[in-house]
Amino acid sequence: MRRVIVPAAAVLLTLAPAPALAEPAQPAQRPAQQQKVPVAEGYGGAVATVDLDASKAAIAVLRRGGNAMDAAVAAGAVLGVTEPYSAGLAGGGFMVYYDARHGRVHTIDGRETAPRAMTSTSLEGIPFEEAVTSGLSAGVPGAVAQWDLALRRFGTIPLRQALQPAVEVASNGFVVDQTFHDQTAANAARFKDIASTAELYLPGGAPPAVGSVFRNPDLAATYRELGRRGPGWLYGGQLGREIVETVKRPPVTPGSTRNVRPGLMELADLRAYRALLREPTRVRYNGLEVYGMAPPSSGGSTVGEALNILESLPEVGLHEYLEASRLAFADRNKYVGDLPGVPLRELLSDGFAKERACQVGDRAMAHPAAPGNPDGAYEPCPAPAGTAAPIADEGPETTHLVVADRWGNVVAYNLTIESTGGNGIVVPGRGVLLNNELTDFTFGPAPGDPNLPAPGKRPRSSMAPTLVFDDGRPVLAAGSPGGSTIITTVLQILVNRYEFGMDLPTALAAPRATQRNTELTQAEPLFLERYRAELEARGHRFAANPEIGAATALEFLGRGRVQAVAEPSRRGGGSAMVVWPAR
Repeated sequence: MRRVIVPAAAVLLTLAPAPALAEPAQPAQRPAQQQKVPVAEGYGGAVATVDLDASKAAIAVLRRGGNAMDAAVAAGAVLGVTEPYSAGLAGGGFMVYYDARHGRVHTIDGRETAPRAMTSTSLEGIPFEEAVTSGLSAGVPGAVAQWDLALRRFGTIPLRQALQPAVEVASNGFVVDQTFHDQTAANAARFKDIASTAELYLPGGAPPAVGSVFRNPDLAATYRELGRRGPGWLYGGQLGREIVETVKRPPVTPGSTRNVRPGLMELADLRAYRALLREPTRVRYNGLEVYGMAPPSSGGSTVGEALNILESLPEVGLHEYLEASRLAFADRNKYVGDLPGVPLRELLSDGFAKERACQVGDRAMAHPAAPGNPDGAYEPCPAPAGTAAPIADEGPETTHLVVADRWGNVVAYNLTIESTGGNGIVVPGRGVLLNNELTDFTFGPAPGDPNLPAPGKRPRSSMAPTLVFDDGRPVLAAGSPGGSTIITTVLQILVNRYEFGMDLPTALAAPRATQRNTELTQAEPLFLERYRAELEARGHRFAANPEIGAATALEFLGRGRVQAVAEPSRRGGGSAMVVWPAR
């Protein structure tokens, strides 16, 4: 039997949620009955998001008889209003969906694509920070096509109806909390350099005050018109023309000295876009089945490989968690991208996991760990070979939601516009921030890198919406924002829950560390306080990160009872709700 090494502080962690990792950002005060709560338990369906308005929208859909997919799209559209720096209709994302009636897991790829004029050298020589705020970084949006496909294939309501809660929130406004204010302030310099963005998000020249009500009537009108006209209004129609015009001629504030490069997007790129149904990744882990997102996301493959490595080890503790993640990232960076021939089956095979697991010793591996050779011919313990590929910059934002309904359908949904605030450019008169997803490509030169840009290619993502099953029934759904730390956040939640025996709220709240085949392991202050000494004694080196991820999750407790869990403090805390609360 494999030995599990419970962290020294795990007993404390199972008794109470982890304390705040830093001085928490306090949300604006609302009436008591409308405060966000991080844990809810009950029946009839459940949701967890980072935002109260989004969670309320999903619950309202469920109470009116809609299913989990209907509620997920409605909540996602609301997040485009209240979390506009993380998500929106000009972004994209990934859904993992369990269809209870047919007992099948499906995934929907709504990842943005590169314009057909983009080549492997289009980003070479451009400073990353300059690319972030540019038309060049804007990918062809996938969110609306994804919503449309999701509702037509798995939903019960039309897009117009799913968008109505977002129309109402954008029209009536939402209360500005500390997180929204701080994110606006952090972006103020670049927002000021884009006339349409400054007009919307810097009223009076400054970020909206905490406690004020923020309205976006242009976005309300855009959602309303999108519901009336349908996706074609974006994918080839007037809204698409306005997006292309904004990408190619960014509305720079007169007198600004910022170099805002134009983009390559054309209306034909929008017409050609398709959201795609893909087969999920799947691994067996501790008697459970774990489903995730396949390429162009690296979430399912990297989480899955790391779990396979852990299952191949004789004992599991925090040291082993970090080392398994290090090895899985070495393979992700070498092999995974939106291109033919990704060796996905071998990356997720037991034979490859055993070959990689033998690299884990008593001390941290030398940096960087070399990638393995997923060729199907596995040896007992081969010497490391190959050259480690660099890890690309990824924005720390994105958002994630989970929804379940009374029929047992479940959605785990990551949606994003990449960096906090996307590319910083609002489409004039539409209230929509554009994405900068193309910065997820490797800029190069990097011959042979699987993540170099190409015409119509989807940049590699780390989004990892995840569903866990036991004996064919869903038991847990989870995901997080955080760029490449999404993978380690989801992995650590699963390790906390299924290796260290924490309940789900504790597993999600526990302090985090992220090892992505980097020289230093980033870790939150409380993690360093508790575990640094013992892990440094084993060769690990650390850098402090004030906050890693902002997860949401659901656990199914049996007899129709479900527990929804969101962050207690990270990113201002999240919102968990159920249709019928347990008494």
